[in-house]
Amino acid sequence: MLKFQHFKFEILKSLCEGLGMNRLEKGQMSRRERQIIDILYRLGKGSAQEVLDSLPDPPSYSAVRALLVTLEGKGMVHHSKKSRRYIYHPTITETRARKSAISNLLSTFFDDKPEKLVAALLDSDDMNLGKEDIEKIRKSLKE
Repeated sequence: MLKFQHFKFEILKSLCEGLGMNRLEKGQMSRRERQIIDILYRLGKGSAQEVLDSLPDPPSYSAVRALLVTLEGKGMVHHSKKSRRYIYHPTITETRARKSAISNLLSTFFDDKPEKLVAALLDSDDMNLGKEDIEKIRKSLKE
């Protein structure tokens, strides 16, 4: 059975691998910018209208266009032109963004200590994980 200490090391290793220092990873995005990036990840790509249609409590169309231009200026998205429309694509992978979000969560709420995050996620009944559960966790860490 995998010891909990080794499990903590695996999580820390996974969190630290491949993290760059762009604005997303520094937590320098507004709530709306983050929502737009999340929509683009879900859609794969999208026009300003498609993003607008997917936003909760949406602002105006011109505000969405302005946010997309801002995100492009920050290097978070890029666009291609399809007839008269701009189609926006995220510039970093969703996996990298996910790792960034976890890193920000660690620094904000858990003093950069993954063991505190794991302890918050696992209650005392979950501390005795079986081999099958540990393998599932290992596989998900590698994704």
